[in-house]
Amino acid sequence: MVRLFSALFAAFFAALTLSPADAKEASSNVVRTDHTTVALISASTSIGDTKTVSLGLHFKLKEGWKVYWRSPGDAGYPPSLDWKGSENLAASEILWPLPERFSVTGMETLGYKNEVVYPVTVTPQAPGREMKLRVNVDYLACSEICVPYQADLKLDLAAGDGAASSFAHLINRFAIRVPGDGAPLGLAVSRAELLGNAKQATVRITATSKQRFNAPDMFIEGPEELIIDKPKPLLTDGGKTVVMTAKVYGLEDLEGGLVGTPVTVTLVDGERVMEGMLSVTTGTAAITGNGMSLISILALAVLGGLILNLMPCVLPVLSIKLLSVVSHGGSDRREVRIGFLASSVGVVFGFWVLASALIALKFAGLSIGWGIQFQQPWFLIAMTVVVMLFAVNLWGVFEFRLPQWLNDMGDKASHAHGLGGKFLTGTFATLLATPCSAPFLGTAVGFALARNPIDIFAVFTALGVGLAMPYLLIAAFPGLATRLPKPGHWMITLRRVLGFALAATGVWLLSVLAAQVGQTVALVIGGLMVALVGVLYAGGRMGHLWHIGGSGVAIITLIALLTPSMLVDAGATTRSSAKDPEFLEIWKPFAPDTIPALIAEGKTVFVDVTADWCITCLVNKAVVLSNDEVLAKLKTGNVVAMQADWTLPDDTIADYLASFGRYGIPFNAVYGPGAPDGKALPELLSSSSVLDGLRLAAGDEALSGR
Repeated sequence: MVRLFSALFAAFFAALTLSPADAKEASSNVVRTDHTTVALISASTSIGDTKTVSLGLHFKLKEGWKVYWRSPGDAGYPPSLDWKGSENLAASEILWPLPERFSVTGMETLGYKNEVVYPVTVTPQAPGREMKLRVNVDYLACSEICVPYQADLKLDLAAGDGAASSFAHLINRFAIRVPGDGAPLGLAVSRAELLGNAKQATVRITATSKQRFNAPDMFIEGPEELIIDKPKPLLTDGGKTVVMTAKVYGLEDLEGGLVGTPVTVTLVDGERVMEGMLSVTTGTAAITGNGMSLISILALAVLGGLILNLMPCVLPVLSIKLLSVVSHGGSDRREVRIGFLASSVGVVFGFWVLASALIALKFAGLSIGWGIQFQQPWFLIAMTVVVMLFAVNLWGVFEFRLPQWLNDMGDKASHAHGLGGKFLTGTFATLLATPCSAPFLGTAVGFALARNPIDIFAVFTALGVGLAMPYLLIAAFPGLATRLPKPGHWMITLRRVLGFALAATGVWLLSVLAAQVGQTVALVIGGLMVALVGVLYAGGRMGHLWHIGGSGVAIITLIALLTPSMLVDAGATTRSSAKDPEFLEIWKPFAPDTIPALIAEGKTVFVDVTADWCITCLVNKAVVLSNDEVLAKLKTGNVVAMQADWTLPDDTIADYLASFGRYGIPFNAVYGPGAPDGKALPELLSSSSVLDGLRLAAGDEALSGR
């Protein structure tokens, strides 16, 4: 320690004792302007026998003025050096200390104020010999206005022992602020991903730290054609991983696209800085979770699945659940427990099927989301067939005949024989539940779809456990079912009533199909369904003849139902949601690119992402968005209401949802001077949440209660 202080004191004393001539020899001429002072300085007074010489381009700036970093941001340009006329100069390299961010009238720029030294490393052609350096510096100085300048600097360094100059410490002070390898600091950048399309793209960078991040920031540099916004950080993994997401502009002008192109990443966390280079890959989902752990997300998933039982789209499934309960009146407790456990396994299996499909779509680079299967006509037709078969079965027209091995999995206690039937009933309940979203479900699904397959399966399993909770409750307490009256004539009446509830679900599915492939196709499918019911009824009456002729007709009918491509009505564009004129007149087409300009005009923007198959969306519309007070607010001249219809697949809408870390609907967001980046509203809207959100977006935080 004594030696260290002695060395520092000696260096300090040497700097103080340098003669004015030494200082002059280590500096070029000084060029002064109205706003800047610039000179070329050297860390040594002469050329030693080293292969390189350390210089510095020294700026002093008047208050309020700045010069720029190598990537200036939304405006400006960095200093450029032309060494024409120099002698004994083989090469030069300018280095870039960590810059500051400047935000002016919505523009983000990167640079330096007050004083900065750009370290410059030069290589002599003949080491140890005199160097005559001549450099023309072209730079831009900005405050509220920008002024371009040029400075011609001359610096001669004679041959000598290369002793330190009075500028050595100044140059070193800025040189240590040049980002380098992050390994000694425990920092690393792992991947760069591109999300969205050319018109609405974001880049996502993942970085890790051996210790928790404190206040991470990042500068992302790509091709010159692009402008990359200030990224938004999202901490995960207990604060040791940060995901930076930034909007990208100008991608449509980049030949070949950004995927496969290297980007330079500068990561900052307090005094820790690093720089790395990554090749951009295609991303498929946005990170979400707000830094929550996987355990917390799993707990939310269970709660979200449980609440999903109360959502409107699950009401048709309740008829099946209710029938499962009442059919066990007077039954053996063990039989009840095993039966409801089988249904629970079926629910979880249904979520596994959904998870597997979404993982496959994700790795194929396609858009993914909660309930997107309802965007496919073949799925709607298949579900219509299944729902109608369940309804006809409840009416007593025929019994399901599952394969013998599936029948023999348990006691044959119901029309859907044995445990196999109960298992399939649970799976069916899952598929019908997906048009709805619920509180906490969006957060859990968004977290899952941004992670690896193991996490996706874990979260979807938790969702299944939540949805199966009523079944599990009865399995734990079978007395809830066994104490009910034994099935009798009243049971037949109940089955018929519940059958009509399922038939109504089939009609709703056909209405959604009509919005996708046209009313003509939906009517044809509906007619075939009526024919199928008639065939099943006739087959049941004909006894053994059913197994020969009736089954063949039913199979042919099902094949026709499952080939919508043969029936597509290309001219159909009808939509079944929000048809009343007063409601329609306030809505504008979804145009996310226009939102920033509307905000700049002082407008408030309300975005509603909906679909004909999203029952929760329809409930939000009927109960909240059509409310007189809310409707009056949306119709005011300062509010622009945009509606995005996701009934059919739409990459723009999918990318928009992903930018908020959402993968399901309903989704609503508000924008305005008080919320320029958008604020998402709850899945289940209320009049107060919409009105408060609009006030907050307008910048009226006091009235919004925030």
